[in-house]
Parts: sequence; C-alpha cells; structure tokens
Amino acid sequence: MSTKKPAAPMESPDPLDSRENQLLAIARHLFAQHGYDRTSLRDIAEAAKITKAALYYYFPNKDALYDRIVLESIQLLYDQVAAEVAKATGPTARVRAFMEASARIQDSGRDRWIAGSNAFWQTAVDGQRMAALKLRDSYEGLLRQCIVDGIAAGEMRAVDPAMAGRLLLSALNHMPRWHKPGGKLSAAQVMQQFLDMLLYGLVLEEPAPPPARRRKAAA
Repeated sequence: MSTKKPAAPMESPDPLDSRENQLLAIARHLFAQHGYDRTSLRDIAEAAKITKAALYYYFPNKDALYDRIVLESIQLLYDQVAAEVAKATGPTARVRAFMEASARIQDSGRDRWIAGSNAFWQTAVDGQRMAALKLRDSYEGLLRQCIVDGIAAGEMRAVDPAMAGRLLLSALNHMPRWHKPGGKLSAAQVMQQFLDMLLYGLVLEEPAPPPARRRKAAA
C-alpha cells in the first residue's frame, strides 16, 4: 500500500490545452507534492490514467520532463519578470517590480514554482544542471543589478548587493512553505508588505549603544 500523503488539489489546466500540457500539469503537481526524485514516470502515467507507453510518446524519460518543468519554467520566470522590471522607473521601483512580479507568478502557478524548485535541487544530468544554473544566475543577476544601480544612484545604502539579493530572494522562495493560496492575502500582497519592511526597515531611529559600548567610547 502506498504511504504517500493525499495530494492537494492540482491547478486546473486550460481545457483548451493540448494533451501534452495537461500531462505537464500533472507532472508538475506530482513533483510539487512528492519531489522530483520520488516521482516516477509510472506515477505520472497512473495519475493521467494512461499507459507508460502512451506517456513515452510525449516524454521518453524524466530528463525530457526536467527540460520542460525546470528549464522552461525558469526561462518563463525570467522573461516575465524582466519585462516588468523594464517598465519601472528608478532602481528602487525596479527592485519592487522584480519581487512583486515574481510573487504574482508564484500566485498564478504554485505547482510550477514548487515543482521547478524541487527539481532544480535534485537529480539532473550535467548539461541540464548547467543550463538551469545559467538561467537561475540570469534571474538572480537581474535583481542584483537593480540593487547595484540603487547604490550607485544614492537610493540605497552601500550594502553587499549579492547579500541583499539573497535576503530578498529568501523571503520569496520560502513563501510557499507557509503561504496558503486563497488566503486573506495573495503572495503578491504579502510581498508588498515584506518589501516595505525590507527596504525601509522596522526600527524608527538608530538605537542608543549598550552601556558597555558607551563607557568604552567615553574612555
């Protein structure tokens, strides 16, 4: 008997989608629920109610699915986010555009986001892994450049752009662990609040140094 937990509802594919896209939606859902390594082609075929031979017609192996679910997803993410960043005026506005566009994409395709993330960190052949890393670096580099531009323009403090980018992306990437679709706030609305806190801080004014530091300064 299977020990897998009951699956959460799958994002409904467009009824006009091709059979191939419907199979991709099923594969993304299973990868999001159980992980890339723990989902077999047999699992996908059974969920789609087709034979493995029929599935092989569309995807001869898991490498082909990795290409479609990871590589295409990251490319789509980059293209959509870059388009929104290009519309924004000023570095801070571009950081907001990057993060809010990413959160909206997460909102509209939760299975795609989680499945792509799961598979990215799991098994892949060397060529696929390098292609995925290159796409990811382009996506993260876009955010880092916005921060570099913000520092150069005097809109942001002279922080480490790579570290600042990791902080912002951590807030985004961990959201699916706790945010529930259909809740009080969308992922994009949560990100707007996160950005207010991350960009402008929580503390109203610089706190006084601890007593030990004050005594040392006085000496």
